[in-house]
Amino acid sequence: MDIQTEKIELAKRLLETNDELILRQIKDILEGVEWNDLPDHVQAGIKRAQQQATEGLLAPHDTVIKKYDKYL
Repeated sequence: MDIQTEKIELAKRLLETNDELILRQIKDILEGVEWNDLPDHVQAGIKRAQQQATEGLLAPHDTVIKKYDKYL
């Protein structure tokens, strides 16, 4: 799927949703959220993930997809 088609599909889904949380999250992404604006639990989760990545505890995306593709 090319970028224009992807954008159109996302726009359609955006117009169809009534989920305020999703709308707020998309707005935050597009406007750029500052680190200090993130809730403490989100900051903690990001820091934890960064530490896990540093320690080599994360699996590559394609490995996870191969493992769980049969369930999707």
